[in-house]
Amino acid sequence: MAELEEPRRRIPLVPENLLKKRKAYLAIKATQAKQALLNKRKQQKGKQIQFRRLETFVRDSWRKRRDDTRLRRMEQRPGPAAAPQESKLAFVVRIVDIKGVTKRVRRVIELLRLKKNYTGVFVKLSPLSLKMLRIVEPYVAWGQPNLKSVRELILKRGQAKIKKKKVPLTDNMLIEEHLGGCGIICLEDLIHEIYSTGKYFRRVTSFLWPFHLSVARHASRNRVGFLKEMGKPGFRGDAINQLIRQLN
Repeated sequence: MAELEEPRRRIPLVPENLLKKRKAYLAIKATQAKQALLNKRKQQKGKQIQFRRLETFVRDSWRKRRDDTRLRRMEQRPGPAAAPQESKLAFVVRIVDIKGVTKRVRRVIELLRLKKNYTGVFVKLSPLSLKMLRIVEPYVAWGQPNLKSVRELILKRGQAKIKKKKVPLTDNMLIEEHLGGCGIICLEDLIHEIYSTGKYFRRVTSFLWPFHLSVARHASRNRVGFLKEMGKPGFRGDAINQLIRQLN
């Protein structure tokens, strides 16, 4: 008896337009998945999303209101210059965070190139610079450094700004190449030009990168005690030399 042949299965036919729709849908899903992966990598490389507490908004609002009131009073009742006339050199250190400050205060901080905490710059005292220091007084400490402090800062933490890069001041040829036209050919000439606030003071300070000072190791463990050691912001006078030695 001959075996019965099994009936052949018929493959269901799919319309061509439906196949095109499926193909287009899969292509769109693949593109979306690729874009989501790229966005995730970009977010991981950049700044992470941080949760902000309500207290931070209250603090920022209070700080802005305080700055507005302080600057308005300063314009209405301008005070006398705090610095003595015989000294024209000042060293300014930012010791307080500037989160939530007004745009005017932030602009002056950027002009002084104090973008990070515990960075310092040399400033030539003038009516304009004294006004700028009064605007940012609650966030910086400043005073008149002596020759020893100026020398220690430049020798230990001095860095040149060349093509937006930091270059250590380890060779006098580098100084002569960029400041030779000003008659400054070595570190001693650079130190003398800054301390005496000479004719090319502004060019020399622009050539130097802001000084990144070090923070004590116990600051992370005992923040209250460290801030107490740092003292209050504002004009320090000759006491700025003690702060320089503490952070240098």
